[in-house]
Amino acid sequence: MSATEEKTWASVAVEKRGAVAVVTLTGPGKGNAMGPEFWAEMPEVMATLNRDRTVRACVLRGSGKCFTVGLDLMRTMGELAPMLTGAQLAGQRRELLALIERYQRAITAVAEARMPVVAAVHSYCLGGGLDLIAASDVRVASSDAVFSVREVRIAIVADVGSLQRLPGIVGEGRTREWALTGRDFDANEALRTGLVTSVHEGGADGVLAAALAIAERIAANSPIAVEGVKAVMNDARASREREDLRRVALWNTAFLSSTDLQEAFMAFAERREPVFK
Repeated sequence: MSATEEKTWASVAVEKRGAVAVVTLTGPGKGNAMGPEFWAEMPEVMATLNRDRTVRACVLRGSGKCFTVGLDLMRTMGELAPMLTGAQLAGQRRELLALIERYQRAITAVAEARMPVVAAVHSYCLGGGLDLIAASDVRVASSDAVFSVREVRIAIVADVGSLQRLPGIVGEGRTREWALTGRDFDANEALRTGLVTSVHEGGADGVLAAALAIAERIAANSPIAVEGVKAVMNDARASREREDLRRVALWNTAFLSSTDLQEAFMAFAERREPVFK
C-alpha cells in the first residue's frame, strides 16, 4: 500500500488503481455536501497525490446516490454567522476574506494538480460541485446527471471558481445564463454545450467505467508530456483566474451579508422557497 492510500480523510476516500488514483467524495454531509472537512482536506489530498509520482491520472467521483449536492449550507452558516453579524468591522471582514480564500484553494488545488483529473458525475452536481468539476481537466456524466450554478438562488455570488473557469469551457454567454438563473440543466445540455465530453448509461458504475478508461489512456502516455500539456494550458489562463478569484472574494467580503442571505438560509431550514427583496 502506498502513502497515498495509507492516509484517511473525513471527506474523501482515495484508492489506487494502477497509475490512476480514484478520489471519492464521501461527505460527511448528506449527498456528499461540501462542509468544513472538504474545504480543509482537498488541498492536502491533491498535494499527497502530487507527491506520489506513480499517480499519472486521477478520477474524481461521488459516493452513494450523487456526485455532490454542493455546499453544506447549515454547517457553513455556522462558520459564517460570526462574520456576518453586528457592525462587521475590519476584523470580521478579514476573517470572511480568509474563509473565502480557503474555499477557493480547495478547488484551485484540483485545477493545479500535477496530474490530469477526470470528473465522473452521476445524479446531482450542484453549486460547489460545478465549481469542482470546472477545475477538472475532463468531465463525463451519467444520463441522469443534473447540474446547476446554484449560488444565486441562495443570494450568493459564486466565488470558488465556476465564474472564472466555465467561460473557457462552455463560453461566456452560457455561463452568464446558468449563473444568473441558477436553473437546473440535464446531461444532454451539458454534452451539447461542451461541459462534459460524453454521457453514459448505467448510473454511477457506468460513468466511473468511462472515466477510468479515459484516465488509463492518459496514464499510458508519457508522464512528462502529459504534465506539460496541462501546465501549458493552465498557464494560458492562470493570471486572469487569479485576478478574478481575488475580485469575487473581495466582492463577497464586502457584500455577502444581506437580508436576502438571511432569508435564503431561513428558507432552507424551513424547507420553503425564499422570497428575496
